[in-house]
Amino acid sequence: VWSRGVIVRMLKRVLEPEVMDTPEDATEYDSMDHSEVNRVFVDDLLAFAGAGGLTGRILDVGAGTAQIPIELCRRVADCSVLAADLSPSMIELARANVLTADLTDHISPELIDAKRLPYDDGAFQAVISNSIVHHIPDPTAVLAESVRATAAGGLLFFRDLLRPEDDAAVRRLVRHYAGNDTAYQRKLFDDSLRASLTLCEVRDIVTEFGFDPMSVHTTSDRHWTWQARR
Repeated sequence: VWSRGVIVRMLKRVLEPEVMDTPEDATEYDSMDHSEVNRVFVDDLLAFAGAGGLTGRILDVGAGTAQIPIELCRRVADCSVLAADLSPSMIELARANVLTADLTDHISPELIDAKRLPYDDGAFQAVISNSIVHHIPDPTAVLAESVRATAAGGLLFFRDLLRPEDDAAVRRLVRHYAGNDTAYQRKLFDDSLRASLTLCEVRDIVTEFGFDPMSVHTTSDRHWTWQARR
C-alpha cells in the first residue's frame, strides 16, 4: 500500500479454522473473560435499536457458547434469540449455558451454517453477530445470507476484530488483552487478529449489498462494527 510515496506493508490475512470444533477449543473459548466485550456489544446494540427496542425474533450468527444471547436476554425480558453456530462443541456448551442461566424459553442454540441459513427471506427482525466474520475465508456469503434473512426495516448489527497493521501491533494487543490468559488462549487471540479483515475490506463487502460503506466504523482499538437497517 502506498502512503505519500512510501510503501506501507500491511499484515497479510492468515486464515484460521472456520469451525472451532474441538472440545478443547470450545472450553478454552468459553472460559475466557468476555464479560466486558459482551456487555458493550449489548449496550451498543440496544442503543442502535433505539426507543422501539428489539422486538420479534433475533438471529445471532456464530453465537458460540451463547454468551451474548444470555447477556441480551437478561436485559430484555421478552427477547427471543436463535443462537446459530456450526460447531457441535460450541452448541453443546451453549445449551448447557442457557440451561444454567434459566433462559431455555428465550434462547434456542441450533447447529446452523451461517453461509446457508435454512430460514425464509425476512424471517428475523434483527440479525446480530460478534466475531464470526474472521472465521470465514470469504465472509460475503455470511453477510449476504444475513441480509436476506433480515426483515424490511430490521436491524443488522455485526462486530468483529480488526486486522492490525503489523506483527508488533498483534503482539501489543495480545499482551494487553490476553496477557493473563493461558498460552493456548493467547494463541487463539493472536490467530483471530491475523485472520480478521481491515476496515476497508468490510466496507467493500457491505457496499456490494447496497449499504453505505460508512455504516462500518471502528469502535475500539481492535474492533469494527457494522450497523444498518435493512
